[in-house]
Amino acid sequence: MIKRRTLIGLGLATLAGGCRKKVPIAPLEGFTVEELAKQLREGKVQAGAVLDHYLQRIVALDQAGPQLRAIIELNPEAKATVGKGPLQGIPILIKDNIETADRMETTAGSLALLGAPKPEQDATVVKRLRDAGATILGKTNLSEWANIRSPNSTSGWSARGGLTKNPHNLAYSASGSSSGSAVAVAAGLCAAAIGTETNGSIVSPASACGIVGLKPTVGLISRAGIIPITRWQDTPGPMTQTVKDAALLLNILAGKDGRDSFTEKAQISTDYTSTLSADGLKGKRLGMLRSMSGENTQVKRLLARTLDQLREAGAEIVEDVTIPHFREAGSAAWIAMLTELRQDLNAYLAGRGGVVKSLAELIEYNEEYRDQELVHFNQEFFVEAESRGTPEHLAKAEKLRETALRLAGPEGLDVAMQKDKLDALICPTNDPVGRIDLGMGDANTRVFSTTAAVAGYPHLTVPMGLVGDLPVGLSFIGPAWSEALLLQLGHAFEKVREYQPVKLYV
Repeated sequence: MIKRRTLIGLGLATLAGGCRKKVPIAPLEGFTVEELAKQLREGKVQAGAVLDHYLQRIVALDQAGPQLRAIIELNPEAKATVGKGPLQGIPILIKDNIETADRMETTAGSLALLGAPKPEQDATVVKRLRDAGATILGKTNLSEWANIRSPNSTSGWSARGGLTKNPHNLAYSASGSSSGSAVAVAAGLCAAAIGTETNGSIVSPASACGIVGLKPTVGLISRAGIIPITRWQDTPGPMTQTVKDAALLLNILAGKDGRDSFTEKAQISTDYTSTLSADGLKGKRLGMLRSMSGENTQVKRLLARTLDQLREAGAEIVEDVTIPHFREAGSAAWIAMLTELRQDLNAYLAGRGGVVKSLAELIEYNEEYRDQELVHFNQEFFVEAESRGTPEHLAKAEKLRETALRLAGPEGLDVAMQKDKLDALICPTNDPVGRIDLGMGDANTRVFSTTAAVAGYPHLTVPMGLVGDLPVGLSFIGPAWSEALLLQLGHAFEKVREYQPVKLYV
């Protein structure tokens, strides 16, 4: 049994190749959101010591040493907060496509938005975090423009932030686009982080870095103040060390918001931690998506052990479940998304101001600063999206989106669940990530994300184990608004798994 190493008293960070670098560690007893909140409430540790701890680790691991480049900007106004909020004094990092009305920039990793007018108010997710007492420690790097610029992109790279590296092996991808958020949590640079997903951008980097990632039902958490790709699939979500931490953050983040009409229909639990228990898998029917699990032999071995653990915990595994229409749904959504990207990004840029006020001007900017913005890959998706501005394109996109939602949701995931009376679907989230190659772009690594993303349904990934020194996650997918059940299943799985990822830098 491989146990997670603790941060306490080590003071050393193991770097790739076995070399070591001294890392100052504050004398804290626990580093999950749950543990820190408890110690802060009981006065066992002071908020200032917590903040200092993370700032020291950021200097040692992100800015010096291995230069993980998870963080694109520290908050110059970050301070240790005191009070009685549920997140009082807890340092949290947010992705750099989430607006803050402070001295930090919001750029999606692009030089084109540097110096743009500051938003008049925080994104709703940031406001909710601040209201709960959290310290916004800074912003994380990301795949520029949330990885929607080019088919040849390298995940985790942005012109502003450089390249984020996987903390388990610096030569390998951290995946994207919420790469910085995933790495920051995995390397202990914050208590938790917020990412965003359109298709795989939370669950893929979370799985690749060995942490928990939750992509909620679209509309459960407000998207107001987040740089868009498409309103039909975009959503923020928590990225944490444990499932319970994700549930604790979801208690804060979920809610209706007049700035985002999608939240009007949200079905919100009063407390997402209330159903978490070690026996949460007992009697549950889990549908195994064998055909979507890939062909990696080592992942198959890991999955076989995992299925045994799930059965021992009382779950019934229903084999060879399939999702109808998943290919057709994905294809329709992709074509629609390029048109929606132009619409939604144009609206955002026009309202934001700055040197670029439309997608067309952004394309021109990138060409003008090609030696900085296009040095590793181009902007083919931007160019294609810009060509989709006619009334005919808009009408076609609307029909395709309706088709995609129907095929992915009611006629896809819902049919698969109802046919075998399943509580959730499961599948390995990813194959081990590939080596970083800025000249070639991302390796063609299998990631399971599209159907839930297109349907707008929730998707939870929980660390399953390691293949070599690279993490692989296990996905739990359910119908709309089933976050409480998925968190229950994921929490119970954490309690029974025998093979836990080890954090390289702690």
